[in-house]
Amino acid sequence: MSAATTLAAIARQKAIMVVRAPDPSAAEAAIGAAVAGGIRVVEVTFTVPGAVELIRELARDSRLIVGAGTVLSTDQAQAAIDAGALFVVSPGLDADVVQHVIDAGVLMLPGVFTPTEVVRALQLGAPAVKLFPAHLAGPDHIRALRGPLPQVKVIPSGGVNAANAADWLAAGAIAVGLAGSLSPGTAHPDLESIAAEARRIVAAVGRAHHTNEEELSLES
Repeated sequence: MSAATTLAAIARQKAIMVVRAPDPSAAEAAIGAAVAGGIRVVEVTFTVPGAVELIRELARDSRLIVGAGTVLSTDQAQAAIDAGALFVVSPGLDADVVQHVIDAGVLMLPGVFTPTEVVRALQLGAPAVKLFPAHLAGPDHIRALRGPLPQVKVIPSGGVNAANAADWLAAGAIAVGLAGSLSPGTAHPDLESIAAEARRIVAAVGRAHHTNEEELSLES
């Protein structure tokens, strides 16, 4: 799958599960619950022990778009790509990592916060950016960024949940990343709660998608 195809698929799904867990089994169980709730895009962060093997296992599931998160080096990026990651996400803007992933033909989503970082990410060739930590800015930050930079595609992450996901999408985000509301905080996650939250998120982004389509129709 090309980087452009992956980005288009993420934009259609609109919700990315950002996985943080104390061990691989907790991560796998939480992912299973979220997938049962309708999530189809999964970002396994390198803070999860055994992240590369988990990516490799998940990449075999044709239902899923699997990527790697919290990527801090080109070595981590390459290990994730070799395991089958279709996208790579970093918490900050590292030019070497961005260039390495782009050269590999894989979707790169570098972390940004300021206009300067957004401009630099675009100059490096990133097709989209991750706004992080999103909760420190709020949806209006995306509106402000897209004023002078209407071409930028933004995916907020950090503090996003079912209650506010639609607000981020209405502000111009193409998708949202969700960590705390879906990821297990313990070795024994509440799988029913994760599945229920996943269903709420899928419903919320679905409603936002239809609302945006209706607004575009009225404007045309």
